[in-house]
Amino acid sequence: MKKEKVLIFDTTLRDGEQAAPASLSVDQKLRVARQLARLNVDIIEAGFPISSPGDFESVSTIAREIKDGPVICGLARLVEKDIVACAKAVKPAQRPRVHTFIGTSAIHTEKKLRKSEDEVLSMIIDSVKLARRLCPDVEFSAEDAGRTDGDYLCRVVEAAIRAGASTVNIPDTVGYTPPEQFGAIIDMLFNRVPNIDRAVISVHCHNDLGMSVANSLTAVAHGARQVECTVNGIGERAGNAALEEIVMALKLRGDFFKADTNINTREITRTSRLVSEICSMPVQPNKAIVGSNAFAHSSGIHQDGVLKARNTYEIMTPQSVGLKNNHMNLTSRSGSHILKTRLAELGYAESDYDMLSVYEKFKALADKKGTVYDDDLVTLMESEAGHEVIDTYTLDYLSVACGRGVAPVAMAKITVDGKTVQSAAYGDGPVHAATNAIDQIVGYKIKVDNLYIAAITEGREAQANVKVSASSAEGSFVGRGVSTDIVEASALAYMDIVNKIARMKKFKRKVPKVVND
Repeated sequence: MKKEKVLIFDTTLRDGEQAAPASLSVDQKLRVARQLARLNVDIIEAGFPISSPGDFESVSTIAREIKDGPVICGLARLVEKDIVACAKAVKPAQRPRVHTFIGTSAIHTEKKLRKSEDEVLSMIIDSVKLARRLCPDVEFSAEDAGRTDGDYLCRVVEAAIRAGASTVNIPDTVGYTPPEQFGAIIDMLFNRVPNIDRAVISVHCHNDLGMSVANSLTAVAHGARQVECTVNGIGERAGNAALEEIVMALKLRGDFFKADTNINTREITRTSRLVSEICSMPVQPNKAIVGSNAFAHSSGIHQDGVLKARNTYEIMTPQSVGLKNNHMNLTSRSGSHILKTRLAELGYAESDYDMLSVYEKFKALADKKGTVYDDDLVTLMESEAGHEVIDTYTLDYLSVACGRGVAPVAMAKITVDGKTVQSAAYGDGPVHAATNAIDQIVGYKIKVDNLYIAAITEGREAQANVKVSASSAEGSFVGRGVSTDIVEASALAYMDIVNKIARMKKFKRKVPKVVND
């Protein structure tokens, strides 16, 4: 079955950036644009050039730098100065596009624009013609198309195409239109606009009622061949249709939609994380495709199913979106099957322990801790074997100097196997300096993924409870520390991780790896 291509128009750097806590710099936008090119999006809407000198510079820089790949597009109102600025900004691109728009619903024409339908229609024709003279590729958007009168929308689309628009976008600007109604709008346009075959029909759906992805996919099923979306679904108010969800739905259900995209799906996770970091907008754990729980399994029933056959509970592989593997969370809901599997991965043969006894202790530990990590299992198994668990490293002394205009420096003394070792190090902050000093002594390569601080008592001398999540070659670890001093609590939490890594290293030297046939 031949699948038609759906163009992915990424507006992360325009609509998405509008929702970021702060405007992005030119360098930050360029980093995202380069990653979007690696993702193989078809069109990058790089910004709104007339809105500020910085945005103009960002668009023109991306137009110059991003070669042999996507169309570079800028946004412009139906205003001559907007269109001229936009055309100038995108001109350096190998494939430039001017995207111009105006509201077409009665709410917009009467309340915002205070113009008649015929006046707006005349503006559309004149402005699209101007844009077409300045740029070979012009897109027109009928803002708030979802609430626009059907007869008028048909006239608008026909006029825009006749004036030179090669792409016409039908936005559900406020996320108001249900999928069935939105599909009917697309059908109406294909049935009633005589020159519709001369343009690509695009959609741009917002998520105010949680229907942006559903509306976008419905439009594709009804003939739209461009979808405007953003990485992680970021954007105005509740956001836009999420690029990763659109792409993977078309990839997995091409049999239904009879369409696919040009996206390199193995770059999805990397792109998501870059956008999240640069825009300072965390991705919710249960977010489809790119959330931290998207390929995590906690239920014992689910874990057992996945271990037997992945497709029992995974409709796509983690590798298909750029992840190394799925993740089995060991919790009180986990069954004995996943525990036995994890113990085998750690090197414990089934004949070495009593599963019933170990599982009962595991459940008690899971009830207490929530999530059980590999180092917790090693400690549990060592205790089961009658071995005393002793810390390898003890933090004896920590001094940190920092302040305004002073580079933070820390000195640490640690006892290792009865010997005291000391070191000093600088850092970006007092906690970073302290962990650097510890690293110089223990020699481990530890990547801190997250540091969480909470007060567990009240008042100015409140105790800080610090939890650090980190990873190393030995696995993933969580350390905890408590002190009235936040830096000391952080250092103690880091030392907790250091000792867990030390136990894991000793354990791996002691226990041969079990290989299951």
